[in-house]
Amino acid sequence: MEASNQSSVTEFVLLGLSAHPKLEKTFFVLILSMYLVILLGNGVLILVTVSDSHLHTPMYFFLGNLSFLDICYTTSSVPLVLDGFLTPRKTIPFSACAIQMFLSFAMGATECVLLGMMAFDRYMAICNPLRYSMVMRKTVYVSMAASSWLAGGANSLVQISLAVQLPFCGDNVINHFICEILAVLKLACADISINVVSMGVANVIFLGVPVLFIFVSYIFILTTILRIPSVEGRKKAFSTCSAHLTVVVVFYGTILFMYGKPKSKDPLGADKQELADKLISLFYGLLTPMLNPIIYSLRNKDVKAAVKNLVVQKHSTQ
Repeated sequence: MEASNQSSVTEFVLLGLSAHPKLEKTFFVLILSMYLVILLGNGVLILVTVSDSHLHTPMYFFLGNLSFLDICYTTSSVPLVLDGFLTPRKTIPFSACAIQMFLSFAMGATECVLLGMMAFDRYMAICNPLRYSMVMRKTVYVSMAASSWLAGGANSLVQISLAVQLPFCGDNVINHFICEILAVLKLACADISINVVSMGVANVIFLGVPVLFIFVSYIFILTTILRIPSVEGRKKAFSTCSAHLTVVVVFYGTILFMYGKPKSKDPLGADKQELADKLISLFYGLLTPMLNPIIYSLRNKDVKAAVKNLVVQKHSTQ
């Protein structure tokens, strides 16, 4: 009987905005527009970091990885969200749900580690400029980026492996747009304490440790910048890390807003609270990938120059 129960759930139903059908078309257009901006902006950044020889440095290599990561992260969930807006009753097979959770979780964890690696790169460039070229050799920064992807993938594999081993023998309705792991765990008809502990440890490693590392790195960076005697020198040094710092603030700021905001105590407003939580989670997954290329384009002279050169070359070949 237990085996039968565990195999009874072969698919999940994604609620999305099914309770608010009038909003679906509006959000379909909005989410699709944001997704296209993400693909275009990050695609251009990848193109210029690969094609422009002036950008073949560790900082822009990490930036290219970050852009590719943002494309992968949004692509793992946005098409499913858009399809849900067009489908009256959106179902997803158990296996597809597990794959989508793995990809989303892996990309999120990888980005946390990658932002930490980028902070180390800025620390070496500003605090130890004489040793920078020796320490940040190609083999080193490629290995750093690869280790970020491997760490994120390994963490996701552990979390999703624990999740899919749980028995799902009752409700199969996920109150979300996608297979969000916390929403899926709520449907398990077994003790999920191991999953909660495992995810707690992962949050400390992949959120807490990178944040601490970035914070300490920028203390040293700012201390070094303030020691530069000329105002022009301080501006030039800070400009090399301001884009990364802005991305870090946006990335972790939205996380803190999502999980740190107070919950409504009004039982009558529970449905509105759930809807707001789902929408905030959805837009969080789109906000940072959409803003990253904009931030780097606006705050980085090298990237702006590379984009202009790319546009000029395209027009000259036509």
